[in-house]
Amino acid sequence: MKIIVAIAFILILGSLGSALFFLMKDKGKSNRTVKALTMRVGFSVALFILVLLAYKFGLIQPTGIR
Repeated sequence: MKIIVAIAFILILGSLGSALFFLMKDKGKSNRTVKALTMRVGFSVALFILVLLAYKFGLIQPTGIR
């Protein structure tokens, strides 16, 4: 589960970085920035749902504050 979450974070950060790159390169003349940010939101929502499902099926357990 840790590997899946780490991969999801890398995808989210990669999408955010590509959006920044497209924003600086295209100067607002194309939709590539919007598409990259849309993918970032999709990855974030998918990660949130994945964590909720993993908790529901007992794959992860809350540890609380130690």
